[in-house]
Amino acid sequence: MALTVCRRKALALVAAAAASARAADAGVRLVVAYPPGGLSDEVARALAAPLAADLGMPVRVEHRPGAGGAVAMEMLARAPADGRTLVFCAASPLALLPQLGPTNYDPQRDIAPVAAIMATPVLVVGTPALAAASFNAMLDIARAQPGALRWASSGLATTGHLVLEQVCLSAGVEITHVPYKGGGQQLTDALAGQFELLSSNVAPTPLEHVRSGRLRALAVGASRRLPALPAVPTLAELGHADANLQSRFGLFVRGGTPVALVERINAAANRALALPALRDRLLAASNLPLGGSAAAFAEQIAAEAEGLRRLLLRRPVRL
Repeated sequence: MALTVCRRKALALVAAAAASARAADAGVRLVVAYPPGGLSDEVARALAAPLAADLGMPVRVEHRPGAGGAVAMEMLARAPADGRTLVFCAASPLALLPQLGPTNYDPQRDIAPVAAIMATPVLVVGTPALAAASFNAMLDIARAQPGALRWASSGLATTGHLVLEQVCLSAGVEITHVPYKGGGQQLTDALAGQFELLSSNVAPTPLEHVRSGRLRALAVGASRRLPALPAVPTLAELGHADANLQSRFGLFVRGGTPVALVERINAAANRALALPALRDRLLAASNLPLGGSAAAFAEQIAAEAEGLRRLLLRRPVRL
């Protein structure tokens, strides 16, 4: 009998160890809220390796694009609160989207900010289809031909879309919005002249096309001119202060994830951001590495939401 009990205990320990090993092998899903090929894809893949090394388990990158990040957030809201599903996304699905209409997730209850990763300026470019050499010349065309110019962004209620709407309101013009599901395809179509204007996050690929002359940089949404584009004015300099916005990206987990797990992932993300290779990569693309505590990231999102709320009271976004 004693041997039987010992055998059962041993088998239980083996089964538990096997289950633990299978869970470790499954690793962490790092879900990017945008399609492959854009800045978010590049940064998520750069984060995956140091996160995997720090957390001691594989980190695999997936994509759930759509609705300006809302599709990924809806998926996260249904995921287990076990820290095994991370979403890399801009703050807009928490700070902006809920103010524009009902969402299928509660931004306070269902989603937990983990770590701020980067602040990304917005770049406004003219494509080969635009017959204007400057931002103000573009506005002259928009005034003369209401609705004729087409401005693409990475989706409805994204920062790039909000920049467009605020420019239209402050300049008193009508420009047609062309929403995409992310950065890769819209950049391909921009190079082909499928529309006249594009607002995208600053990243190496669009900057390369600006330097080559295939795209024309007209303005940036940033606190100051970018070292990579010193001749390109900010939207504030051009008289559109409310449109002078930039995107804040970070990692999120399911609401209710144990605080200890959130803190462990936050610490791993901060250590990854301290690596020279990752910091240099972000800075070279004119992105500002962030970091900090999960609580500080949540406070930043709340402050952004309040600022957008006041802004939308004065200048509602048209969807």
